[in-house]
Amino acid sequence: MEFIKKHFDFKLHNVTLISILIALAIIPCVLFMPERFGYENGLLENIQLIVLFLGLYLSFSAKNDKKFFIFAGLILTILLLREVNCGRTIFFAIPGEENAFYTWKEIKYGYLAHPIFGIYIATVGIYFLKNKLFINLWNYITKTQLPIWNILLTLLGMGLGLLAEHSMHNMVLEEITELLFYVSLVGIIWIYSKTKLISD
Repeated sequence: MEFIKKHFDFKLHNVTLISILIALAIIPCVLFMPERFGYENGLLENIQLIVLFLGLYLSFSAKNDKKFFIFAGLILTILLLREVNCGRTIFFAIPGEENAFYTWKEIKYGYLAHPIFGIYIATVGIYFLKNKLFINLWNYITKTQLPIWNILLTLLGMGLGLLAEHSMHNMVLEEITELLFYVSLVGIIWIYSKTKLISD
């Protein structure tokens, strides 16, 4: 029992309550929200981008463990770029067609997009290894109180999002569960940016 109290945080932080509200809104959104709200550049995706930009601000302005939180910001940047398909869904919409975009093959120099994105991801990985941030990550896992509800909601959002994308093909479900994933993940970053390691 003492181990659980020391290493697991069951507190409902304000950011956790936001995630819970989004989780509770999933079924009503799927049942009643117009499908266009789940389109690229639609309402749900725009909210996701706001959440990710907020996460970037929290990461890059963190006062403690700056290198680790810079890494967290770089990961959020990968998620942000993925969300807008590296800008393809912002700048290359097909005129006159709803929720339709040119493929990278149809865009001049578009073949460079995936290699450049891959190089960026590899660079983030190198940053992680070069700065030995796996040690920091292990310390957060073993020497802090893990925010259980945020972690569970993050996993729930990720799991439901993958299910919606690959099996159910419901745009509103996919986007609302991705929003749950992003809000819960940014909530974890917010909690850890203010967390002190448990002394041995």
